[in-house]
Amino acid sequence: MGKVGFIGLGIMGKPMSKNLIKAGYELVVYDVNAAPMEELVATGKAEAATSPADVASRCDLILTMVPNSPHVKAAVLGPGGVIEGARSGTLVVDMSSIDPMVSREVAQKLAEKGVRFLDAPVSGGEPKAVEGTLSFMVGGRQEDFDRAEALLKCMGASVVRCGDVGAGNVTKLANQIIVALNIAAMSEALVLATKAGVDPELVFRAIRGGLAGSTVLDAKAPLALDRKFNPGFRINLHIKDLANAISAGHEVGVPLPLTAQVMEIMQALRVDGMGELDHGAIIRFYEKMAQTEVKRTQA
Repeated sequence: MGKVGFIGLGIMGKPMSKNLIKAGYELVVYDVNAAPMEELVATGKAEAATSPADVASRCDLILTMVPNSPHVKAAVLGPGGVIEGARSGTLVVDMSSIDPMVSREVAQKLAEKGVRFLDAPVSGGEPKAVEGTLSFMVGGRQEDFDRAEALLKCMGASVVRCGDVGAGNVTKLANQIIVALNIAAMSEALVLATKAGVDPELVFRAIRGGLAGSTVLDAKAPLALDRKFNPGFRINLHIKDLANAISAGHEVGVPLPLTAQVMEIMQALRVDGMGELDHGAIIRFYEKMAQTEVKRTQA
């Protein structure tokens, strides 16, 4: 395979691109900020591009990892975008978490030029991006998935095709709904336990092996007990995902009442200046209402 294009070298994209370099790929990279491009070029395994179109003119497989739907449309379809430099047969794999309707729109525009498209959002946040153990949820044709699968496995522990274009982002939105509601449920429960005079760590230990146990509980309860809210996945980013989920729900006629509820909790936290904290800080909304703090009582 020739050089791989990588557009978007932020909190997620930079470590993901580094894992591709470790796996032996040579990259052509682009970001609106010069610093991460320079860092990757310094490895000797990446070349800097001047625009997404420049990336596309030099690569037949292009990965994009940008914040939200407007950024994907700008990078792929806008002036200087991928579509201006891509040749027929090029495959674009968008790993951003966006509105699935936008994924389908971008795919349709690219198809008019003979360019293939997969939506392949990830779950796992920055720690798993660094480790190379992300989960990829992919939408698109089977033959395009087959072409990209080995590449994605250099960055993730799980790579699953969920259906046609848009299915990857629908799956990611379903994931984000479940994660947000799990954190909210954990928060309610541990704040209740604390205010009722029961050690929240013992409650966590007692319930984690039963039906209430979950990966989310195991990941977030210990951090809440240690009062660690530095971001693995920021509240502001989760707000973006839930906004896309609610938009998609309205588009297809699915009410999402619990998603809307936790969205408003996150909005309140953002107004309180906590938007850049980890989404585990949802517990602080409940703590504020109950005038109590969940923390370890034993050393």
